[in-house]
Amino acid sequence: MLGTLTLDQLRVLITIEETGSFSAAGRKLQRAQSAISHAVQTLEQMQRVQLFDRSGRAPVLTEAARALVAQARQVLRQADLFERSASAIAEGLEPELTFAVDGMVPTGPVINGLAALQKRFPDLAVTLFTEALGGAERRVRAGAATLGLCVMLPNQAQDLQAYQVTSIELVPVAAPSHPLAAEKRELEREVLAEHVQLVLTDPESTGGPSYSVVSPRIWRFVDLGRRLDFLLAGFGWATMPLHLVEGHLAAGRLKRLPIIDPAVLPGAIPIYAAHQRNYPLGIAAKFLLSELQSGIH
Repeated sequence: MLGTLTLDQLRVLITIEETGSFSAAGRKLQRAQSAISHAVQTLEQMQRVQLFDRSGRAPVLTEAARALVAQARQVLRQADLFERSASAIAEGLEPELTFAVDGMVPTGPVINGLAALQKRFPDLAVTLFTEALGGAERRVRAGAATLGLCVMLPNQAQDLQAYQVTSIELVPVAAPSHPLAAEKRELEREVLAEHVQLVLTDPESTGGPSYSVVSPRIWRFVDLGRRLDFLLAGFGWATMPLHLVEGHLAAGRLKRLPIIDPAVLPGAIPIYAAHQRNYPLGIAAKFLLSELQSGIH
């Protein structure tokens, strides 16, 4: 019987429930009371449900009708969403946007960018993936993400279009209880090699990265937060994004190390927004990219 159901019938039922009577519903919908009654009777006959108790002076919603009114509101909301989405897609908006972010990217600006996107395109379906090192770039390459925020693209390939949106500063740190934190001299590779280095690694890379790795004693981590926990516990030293450890440095829970080895000197690494070159960004993705470019510092 679903084929006989119309949105207008549901709208009439909801309006009666909201206004309290057939006549009031007719006035609100600018229809004759007889037209309202006919719509209700048709709905009852087609759905084989009694919606109103007519034993009194005025029809009263039955218990079944009250339950169905809530369903009717949901159907009308979905119908409105369908119309808005179809209209937006017809004007060029992509049906959905999938966004992937590497874990080392600062969270605040990403949240601000997505909030602006949601405000500008409230009906757009957005999927967010937060990834381990290399994960965002990998999703973009596989076509599983429209846009990715990647910590680094050391060998940018022809299949990606990348825009550097910012950079993050890396600093070498250790817990105050760690032996390196007590060193007064500048730390060279020979000294660093005596201690465990906590390294963030790509979970799908067999050997793991060699970037900034100078110690033969390595503990590898996929999760940035887990590595920070071990760092604070004094299990080793690491180069960490400054925005993640500056609070710990200020509170004395971590200490900057005076390293002079050029492979681990404090410095910046780029963050790129990237997408597949053969698939230009849609309206919403371009908007998000613009927000990220203006919001990440």
